[in-house]
Amino acid sequence: MTITAEKIAALSFEAALEKLEQIVHRLESGEASLEDSIDLYTEGTLLKQHCDSKLKDAQARIEKLQIGADGAPKGATPFDAE
Repeated sequence: MTITAEKIAALSFEAALEKLEQIVHRLESGEASLEDSIDLYTEGTLLKQHCDSKLKDAQARIEKLQIGADGAPKGATPFDAE
């Protein structure tokens, strides 16, 4: 049973990842029919996009602490993954 994009958008990262893992398991096991596999793949794609979006949002909020010469925090700068 597939869920709608609106329901996916309401999921937490953890819930979406769990659903995605279940879909991968079903697809890898071969227990789904061709039609079900197509629906699962579509739902999995939406879940992956949702998880990617949640991760990007979290990464944008992470700040890197700057430490002064005395070892004390002196401020924060936005996280730079590169």
